[in-house]
Formats: sequence, structure tokens, C-alpha cells
Amino acid sequence: MHLRIPGPTPCPDDVLKAIGRQMINHRGKPFAEMSNRITPKLQQCFQTKNDVFILTTSGTGGLESAVVNTLSPGDKVLGVSIGFFGERFAECAQVYGAEVIPLKYEWGKAVDPDDVRKALKDNPGIKAVTVTHNETSTGTTNPLKEIARVVREFDKLILVDAVSSLSSIDLPADAWDLDVVISGSQKGWMVPPGLAFASVSERAWKAHAAAKMPRFYFDYTRAKKFAADGQTPWTPAVSVYFGLDVALDIMLNEGLQNIFARHQRVADKARKWVKSRGMRLVPEERFASNTVTAVHAPEDMDVSKFLSTLRTEHQVEIAGGQGIMKGKVFRIGHLGFISEKDMDEMTEAMDKALAKAKKA
Repeated sequence: MHLRIPGPTPCPDDVLKAIGRQMINHRGKPFAEMSNRITPKLQQCFQTKNDVFILTTSGTGGLESAVVNTLSPGDKVLGVSIGFFGERFAECAQVYGAEVIPLKYEWGKAVDPDDVRKALKDNPGIKAVTVTHNETSTGTTNPLKEIARVVREFDKLILVDAVSSLSSIDLPADAWDLDVVISGSQKGWMVPPGLAFASVSERAWKAHAAAKMPRFYFDYTRAKKFAADGQTPWTPAVSVYFGLDVALDIMLNEGLQNIFARHQRVADKARKWVKSRGMRLVPEERFASNTVTAVHAPEDMDVSKFLSTLRTEHQVEIAGGQGIMKGKVFRIGHLGFISEKDMDEMTEAMDKALAKAKKA
């Protein structure tokens, strides 16, 4: 099966071989040595000198960690949302007692930084801004650099969901002066689900010192204390660490800029196919994601039949729409372990499936 959803994503053979290793003592020297190898490699990928922690959890757990480590109940948060995952991030802050001021866009639209500026002017008591860099529900990449520049004008915290972008789309955490950036192992990192990564700025550490939201498992102070010895506070997903160690070497050997360029080329092929078949992208093309292409289904397409035909007859698995776009959109994942040849094979299969996906 060719898995081409926005995540989990395929893993290289060397990564699969690594995760099948026998267990080791997570309090022993071999694990500490591995952890101490992995952390600086992650820092290179985050393009940061800040602390980077590995949490055994999903990407959503990583987002929860960003919230509870920097905020207190009652803090005002600007929850910027352009789709399913932006809404989830804001909801997480709200559940923990933050006063969320929503800045919502029609699904498929990207954030206008001027709207962020206006919202921050109109609400001077805002403590932090939550924003998704790459919204997989709509295949839209936000102009994060410009958004961050606006947030810096007001000296607010910026908490970034980079789960489906970092490692595949350029995101220099230090150059853009981001506070907490979260990503997840099952996306462009080419390893199975189970790990989230969090970079934490000095500004975020100051907020952490005053934050009053309850935290235990996701406490960055505990994570930092144990990281000094190459350990984690709680039992880590050891097998996924094995795979990550190998995957990071593969990535850094390819080179970050080469990875970003490859994702651009693969995404260009996907978008070219969409347009050549008379279909429309969900976002405006200048904001179209290089990790997932979201497509408005034609009126005469049965999306579920299209997906099932691809899966059963061509062994290609892509995704349908989420939330309000269910049944109206299909999404092609192209992040991590993927080549231009892979995309050519996918589009060939999708052409064959299209012919059988007409509504009765």
C-alpha cells in the first residue's frame, strides 16, 4: 500500500529496521548517548539554538504542552484559525482556562498579518497568539514569517503548530523569533507516530516561570532537568527514538534546503495535475502547501468512491476532507519520504480512479 495521507507517512527501510531493535534501558548509557545525538540534530532541523525537547505523545500532546507551559488560567489568547487544526489549538487553550479571542478565517483562506495586527491593537491584554503554520485540513501554508513579525511588534508570545510543516517546509525558528514551535514524528520526519518535538525560546522560559496552568507529564522544567542527563522524565517511546536517530541522519545528509526544494517540486507536480484535470485547489495557489494538496472535488465526483477505488485497485491511500469539508474535498499527502517519481505514479493511479468515481 502506498500511504499518501497527511500523516502517518511512509518510513525508509533503514528506519523500519532500526525501530525493530531490541529494547534498551532508558535510564542507561546507550539511551543517553542516543538522546544526546538526536537533540543537536533536531536543533539543526528547527534552525534554532534554543532548547528542543522530545515528548512521547502525539502532535496534539505537543500543542497542549505549549499551552500549559506558558500560560495561566484567565490569560487572553488570540486563537488564529484557518481550519480544523487551528481550531483544535485554540480549543486546547480554552479547555485549560485561557480566554480565547478567536480570529477565524473561512476554511481555505490564509491569515492576513494585518488582521493579526488589528486584533492585537484592539485587545492589548492578549498574552499569546496560537497559530498553525501548515493547515492540513485545507492544504494551506500561512505566511508565518510575516505573522511572527507582527506579533513581535506587540511583544506577545507566539505558539506555533508546525506539526505538518517543520522538516519539509522552511521554518527557521530563531530567524523568525518564534517562542514555542511544535512538530510531530509521523509527518515529514519519516518515523512512526509517538513523538512530539518542542523548541522553547528564552521568552517562553520567562513565561513558563510565571505560568499557572496545571501540568505534570508535559512539564518543560522536568524535561530540561532530565535532558541534562540524556534522559526523559517518563518512559519514552524507545523504538521511535531508534528510528528518529536514523531518519535525522538521512535528512541532514540530504540537506535541509534540498529537502525543501524536493517538497516544492513534488507539490508542483501535484498542483499541475489538479489544474490539468480541470479541478481547483482549496487554497489560493500562492498559499498552497508543499506537504499536502487539498482539492475541491468536482460536482460529479463521488469522493468516497474515488478514495476506495484508489485504495482497493491501485493500493494508493489518500485522504478525504475533514470537518465541514468532508465529502467535498480530497487531500494528497506528499511529505517526508517521497520523490517526484512517487508523485508521477500517484497521478497515474488517480487518473484511472477518476474514471470510476462519477456519481451515478
